Amino acid sequence: MTAVPQYFHVLAKPTGAICNLDCKYCFFLSKEMLYPGSRFRMADDLLEEYIKQMIESQHVPEVTISWQGGEPTLMGLDFFRRSIELEKKYQKPGTTISNTMQTNGILINDEWCEFFKQNNFLIGLSIDGTKELHDFYRVDKGGHGTFDKVVNAARLMQKHEVDFNLLTTVHAHNADHPLEIYRFFRDELKSRHIQFIPIVERDNATGFQEGNKVTDRSVSAQQWGNFLITIFDEWVRRDVGEVYVQMFDAALASWYGENPAMCIFGEKCGKALAMEHNGDLYSCDHFVEPKYLLGNIMEKSMLDLISSEKQMNFGNDKLDTLPKYCLECKVRFACHGECPKNRFIETPDGEPGLNYLCEGYKAFFMHVDMPMKFMAQKLRMNQAPSDIVQFYREEDKRIRELFAGAERNDLCPCGSGKKFKHCHGKSFAE
Repeated sequence: MTAVPQYFHVLAKPTGAICNLDCKYCFFLSKEMLYPGSRFRMADDLLEEYIKQMIESQHVPEVTISWQGGEPTLMGLDFFRRSIELEKKYQKPGTTISNTMQTNGILINDEWCEFFKQNNFLIGLSIDGTKELHDFYRVDKGGHGTFDKVVNAARLMQKHEVDFNLLTTVHAHNADHPLEIYRFFRDELKSRHIQFIPIVERDNATGFQEGNKVTDRSVSAQQWGNFLITIFDEWVRRDVGEVYVQMFDAALASWYGENPAMCIFGEKCGKALAMEHNGDLYSCDHFVEPKYLLGNIMEKSMLDLISSEKQMNFGNDKLDTLPKYCLECKVRFACHGECPKNRFIETPDGEPGLNYLCEGYKAFFMHVDMPMKFMAQKLRMNQAPSDIVQFYREEDKRIRELFAGAERNDLCPCGSGKKFKHCHGKSFAE
């Protein structure tokens, strides 16, 4: 037995991989093959054991119970009402219990929203942008787009004042439309919390994290970097303190010297696990594969499984296998090689283990260095990071005046070597 972690995070999948959608890029639908003949419904005795162990195993002020899938709402409301009863049964004095759920929104109605609001659920709603961008991949079992139902779910949650954020997967089809997506979320859906997740889909027959080729649905590293940079340049000029983008918050934490809230940017991993509908516990949500099965919580305690040498090695491998190219990188402190699931290409020197998205992340982190330093310094002075909006307003005014005669296709007068329209000019083009 190794050191016992004070806290950990588990994504529970009460329906396994079963979902009422057929998203073309979904990496989890194939996990159904791991459990042939299963009903894919979490049993009541397992639900109680899971809640009990989650609460008793952690020594922190707040324990988070997280539901994902597949599609967790397929379990029905009574299942989650029972989970709340069990949380109250096992809640320790002085401990707060919070609940989160990731959903496609298809089944969300007033009754679900009333439940979420009453029990303080934080909901992650999956949506890939505007109607055309969303419906391209996120379809139901009949191949029909789901955009209208997802937007309806968002409107209902706003009506009932449910806390929710938008989760957007960035793939080959929507990656070239960053501002269209961001502005739709901000201006039309009035969302103030947004997450972006890159789709990196391995091209193999197993559905596991194997091989070094990706499908044509996957976002490219360059697309991913441009996507983040384009949205950041809009956000930093007008939305800091008003719209919270998880990727930008995580970056600011790194520049400030704190651990980012996103496990993908941690130096090590291993404290974000996944539990299948039958109690099987896996090292990570992205590694629900036989090789990474730790055991079943009905046979061995969750804490013993998480504290096992196998899981500790899994977590340490993230740092121990980092290529020299990454170890010497100027922005390693903000990235740490990102998620191990994406580390399958070679460095320029031919060393294995480089992240497929490295080029994009490196471009993004280098691009945000100055504004992140500005905002981090504001935090250290107990001032608002949102002061950067005024800074850019004044800086952009100065540049407009300084570069008033510059043409879009001229080299930018700042000396960057870029065309004006791709440098300072892009901030003022619209």
